[in-house]
Amino acid sequence: MSNAPKNSRFPLLAASLAGFTGIVFGTLGAHYMKALLTERGMAVSWETGARYHLLHALALLGIAAWLRATPTGAGGALGLWAARCWVLGTVLFSGSLYWLALGGPRWLGPVTPLGGIILMVGWLLVAIAAAARRPQL
Repeated sequence: MSNAPKNSRFPLLAASLAGFTGIVFGTLGAHYMKALLTERGMAVSWETGARYHLLHALALLGIAAWLRATPTGAGGALGLWAARCWVLGTVLFSGSLYWLALGGPRWLGPVTPLGGIILMVGWLLVAIAAAARRPQL
């Protein structure tokens, strides 16, 4: 029996939490804090954070489905690492943009591209996992 359902638990939980919080932050930025963000000139930064936040919630949902349907092996381990990268990358990338938009310390500026790099690493891990996966007959 495969442990794929167990491997899909983390990305599925992360997807649900990222989706929920992404909607919350997107709504806050579009409605409740719109004037503040516009006044600070940070509305676009907030929107970028929310967009990447929600995009990676969907990616996590996709990797959870892929892990659930994939037999165990190297692809599954890489898929889990991709999910971990997306969670960390989203926290660093989107989180730093949210915080900067609200007037957080400027030293957070370099955290944003670091988060972006971690997001990209996650996508590369998915590509490697897909290439390593043996086609089923």
